[in-house]
Order: sequence, then C-alpha cells, then structure tokens
Amino acid sequence: MSAAEVLDSPQAAAADVGYFSVENINAFYGDSYIVQDVSFDVNEGEIVALLGRNGAGKTSTLRAIARAEEPELRSGKIMLQGQPVHEMADYQASLAGIALVPEDRRIIPGLTVEENLDLAVIAGSRGWEYERIYSLFPRLKERRKQEGTTLSGGEQQMLAIGRALAKDLKLLLLDEPYEGLAPVVRHDIEKALIEVREAGITTIIVEQNAVAALKISDRAIILDTGEVAFKGTAKEVLDDEALRHEYLAI
Repeated sequence: MSAAEVLDSPQAAAADVGYFSVENINAFYGDSYIVQDVSFDVNEGEIVALLGRNGAGKTSTLRAIARAEEPELRSGKIMLQGQPVHEMADYQASLAGIALVPEDRRIIPGLTVEENLDLAVIAGSRGWEYERIYSLFPRLKERRKQEGTTLSGGEQQMLAIGRALAKDLKLLLLDEPYEGLAPVVRHDIEKALIEVREAGITTIIVEQNAVAALKISDRAIILDTGEVAFKGTAKEVLDDEALRHEYLAI
C-alpha cells in the first residue's frame, strides 16, 4: 500500500476537522528538509497518536507546533482556536495554551516538585490546582518537597505532565512519554492521560511504542520521511497489519 493510496482512502477523507489545525507546514534543520507539507486537524478533547519510524519527522513536527527555535518553520499555518500559532515565538505559544513535554522532561535542577509546578505558572494563567494534579499523580504529593531531579524516571514524567497541567492548557504535546518506563508506571501514565482527555484537554502523543499509544488514542497520523502517509482512527491502524508493517515496522 503506497502513501498516496492510504491518503486517498475513505478513512483519510473521513477524518474530523478539529479546533487545532496544521496546514502545509514545512520545517528545516539548516538545509535538511524535515517536515514536508504536513497537514492535519485535531478535535478538542481528543488524543491523537503521531506515529512513524525513527527519522519520520514526528518530534520535529511537535517542536514546530510548540514554536521551538529548531526546526525552522519556513511556511504553513498552525492554528489553535483561531490563533495563528505559526506567527508566535515559543513563549507566546506557551501563553496561548500549548505545552511540550519533551523526551528528556527538563525538570529544573535544584527545585522541589512543588517549586517546579510553581515555575509553570509564573508567567501565565493558572490551570489545574495542585491538589487536582496530586490527585492525578499521588506520588507527586508524597514527594512534593523532594528535589525534582532526584525522582525516578516515571515520577519525573508525572511531574513534567503535572507542570504542563498547572498552567492554562489547551494543547498537550508529549514526546515519547513511555520511554524507559516500567509497565506498571506506563499504566499509571496511560490512566492519567485518559483523565486529561476527559477533562477536555487535547493531546498529541509521539511514541515509539505505537500499540500502547494507539490503545488510548482516538485517531492516528502516520508520518513517513517527513510527509503524512495516513490519517484515520486509532482502531484502523490497530486492525491493519499491512499498514503497521509498512509504516511502523510492527
């Protein structure tokens, strides 16, 4: 099945148009053309899995949406509730309600769990109250006075997600949230993300463990060498062995 055939499929045509949209974005690292005419829409309150093999452009797409310094977005539009995110700097995108939780989590050294949460709301509007975050991640409450960088990997992931929720959040971008986590901790993160969806927050997940991501996602977008190869429901990907083998090697 070719990329063109997948995109012309009825499943792709049926994908819903959401309140967040990416339209023909093109992004570069220097002269390297990484994200090539990528377009998709996400509905409010959805979880969408952004999948593909290594080097497909998944993380670069997340970083372009978050308006990170790299990759350089050279053309295209990114819209969130009518706001032109593509015209924003990274701090403006953050104030508009976009939060990127990167693979390395970026917990601030020298600060406790609670101080890391405090830092999230210094320059913006408050989102979830801390007690609500602690209800989602009870381990963080137990360790709220502990330095964030001394937490386990799973606890740091919880803190990174909690820090995003502490501000007024409209779009949560997760890059490899299950990386290096034990199955029981991954299950805790999955349960939390389902609760986040139930709270109406839109989430895009980039994850090498595609099956795990698909099981909690509403829809899926597959990238292949920087281009969109498939748009459809998560169930369609889980049910299509040929599609998974061609684009995800699973």
